Amino acid sequence: MLQISPAPLRSILVIQTKFIGDLVLASALAKNLRLEFPGASIVFLCEARFESFVMAHGIASEVVAFRRDRMRGTPLERGKELYAMVRALRRFRFDLTIDLSDSKTSRIVTGLVNAKTRVGYNPSERPLRMLERQPANVFAKPYGFDGEHFLYRYLSPLEALGIELRTVIPNLQPLPLETAKALALLDKHHLRPNAFIAVHAGASFEGRRWQPERFAAAIVEIAGETGLDVVLVGGPDEREIAERIVARTAPSVVNLVGDLSLESLLAVLKQARLFLGNESGPMHMAAATGTPVVGLFGLTEPSRWGPVGVPSISLQPPMPCACMAEDLCRAPDPSKACCVWGLEVKPVVDAVREVLSRTEMQLECVI
Repeated sequence: MLQISPAPLRSILVIQTKFIGDLVLASALAKNLRLEFPGASIVFLCEARFESFVMAHGIASEVVAFRRDRMRGTPLERGKELYAMVRALRRFRFDLTIDLSDSKTSRIVTGLVNAKTRVGYNPSERPLRMLERQPANVFAKPYGFDGEHFLYRYLSPLEALGIELRTVIPNLQPLPLETAKALALLDKHHLRPNAFIAVHAGASFEGRRWQPERFAAAIVEIAGETGLDVVLVGGPDEREIAERIVARTAPSVVNLVGDLSLESLLAVLKQARLFLGNESGPMHMAAATGTPVVGLFGLTEPSRWGPVGVPSISLQPPMPCACMAEDLCRAPDPSKACCVWGLEVKPVVDAVREVLSRTEMQLECVI
């Protein structure tokens, strides 16, 4: 275990090139680094569309952004994007790099930045191929502090560096301006804070999306029983899913899919009575604001990726499941398996009912 003195540490690079949910979980690492090294600049390498969110919520002091579409483009496009990325990073003269992405590209970046202290995972999720070099000189366990959740994978570098774990649960609160905008938007749609359920029916892969028809059936039953309104949230590429749900539900369902920035989405999720949705970034965002969660999972283990720090229920069909989409499923990859389609409507409605009941007294105390 390497002990680091905070005195000479001026700049830290965290390489997190994945999705918004990963960045939410990684915010706990950033908070611990800031507590340990208050004078250091913490820089995140992340995708360009997350830059404003990461900066606005103080996850990083600065961001170096890249375009994922260019990194997946032609060899010339990839080369140009990598060159620009590394050139931007080198101007910081990093003392420490932490590679959370654990990928071939992130290892290349770590090697080219060449900080004095370079943290990587041992063993890696993606073993080195022929002629690949491991640039790390400090090795973190796959899951540090004896934790099982993926959050502890992102906290593990602290243990490898001999840094005390001071805070665990991600905590992201909306900006005052975004809260004001969210309250005005809710008022425009005649919605009251803490009187609606935020529903996210999207996900990065089709197999992670519970069927829109089942979302609609659950919404009708939950709204009819509780009197709570329903707000659909999601990105621009999820509008078709939302329209399929709206077509099968009451007109009172408010569709905000594609209309919110990440900063505004966080503010709306903070005002929700409960979040219902697939395993996704918005699920982790809702939990980070303190909103109770009902999460829907397929092959991914909820014990590794479930919401943390809030009252919640994570639902998963019995495993192993009978394959429902052999043309789409690529098990054992959880990102390419459609097991969530095996969830029926009743257990989802029951879970929402239970979490609402469990948090009713807590809400009354707040009011």
